[in-house]
Amino acid sequence: MKIKDVTRYLGSIAPSNYQESYDNSGLIVGHKDTEVTGIIVSLDCIESIVDEAIEKGCNLIVAHHPIVFRGLKRFNGSDYVQRTVIKAIKHDIAIFAIHTNLDNVKRGVNKRICDTIGLVNTKILSPKKVSQRVRIAFHGEDAKEAVAQIKKISSDIVLYKGAEEGDFIVEAIFPGVKRGKISGIAAEFDGKASFSEAGEATEGVGSGMIGELAVPMEEKAFLKHLKTVMKTGCVKYTNPLGKKVKKVAVCGGAGGFLLNSAISKKADVFVTSDYKYHEFFDADGKIIIADIGHFESEQFTIDLLHEILTEKFTTFAILKTGTVTNPVNYL
Repeated sequence: MKIKDVTRYLGSIAPSNYQESYDNSGLIVGHKDTEVTGIIVSLDCIESIVDEAIEKGCNLIVAHHPIVFRGLKRFNGSDYVQRTVIKAIKHDIAIFAIHTNLDNVKRGVNKRICDTIGLVNTKILSPKKVSQRVRIAFHGEDAKEAVAQIKKISSDIVLYKGAEEGDFIVEAIFPGVKRGKISGIAAEFDGKASFSEAGEATEGVGSGMIGELAVPMEEKAFLKHLKTVMKTGCVKYTNPLGKKVKKVAVCGGAGGFLLNSAISKKADVFVTSDYKYHEFFDADGKIIIADIGHFESEQFTIDLLHEILTEKFTTFAILKTGTVTNPVNYL
């Protein structure tokens, strides 16, 4: 069994075009045709995870968070990202990340949070359109070369002449994850690009989830329940509203961008992480924000990935990391 067999299967669960444009999911280190000797599943991929893979004879790490988000200009071991990549390459260990694409599917990070809390009747909180439309204005013959490059990304593309002599307009629909590449092509040929969403929102794809408690709970009782089941050392929350909790919205990781969606869907509590002090005021007496910590909100993703992989592959070891990568400690 080769790495590409594993990554294709994971892609069938959480397609790469479902990831956000800023993300870097996919095969980060390693060659797709390498035979798999074993897999370590983790939330983060840092040096200690690579050490664990070496010790346990696994040559593929499947992590939720990408170790590389931005381009690396040097490989001299001056930071933890470089050291992790160098060590993985030196020991022929591949690193695959399945990040926001796993956040954005029904059987993903947020569904696991819902199941852990005990929510029923769950659905995507903010369904999204996974395609985008671009309109690029060019001047001169460069448009034809740009079209040739865009055709490698989109099969739905049209080129027509603009109103002025020498002007050309390109319109195309493409997977949202390719926006960066489209922007790069436009910039390379001095084109002016404008983007918009395309198509209908896909019910089974999007950010966050919302569900209901089978039996409503008092607010403080729910918050204590949340702390227990999510195994967190701290729950930061806004003022109680004096009513029972029935409907709960969740988002693993930094989910503040979904607060208005949670409010509009009439959630009583929004469970997420990474809220800053002034952002808590945005609850505005309409909802309880419960910040449980980034690692804590996503830690059960390790179990999810292990389940997904063991359902398909039986010819090599698939192990859950024994290393806690949470950089935050509590007193």
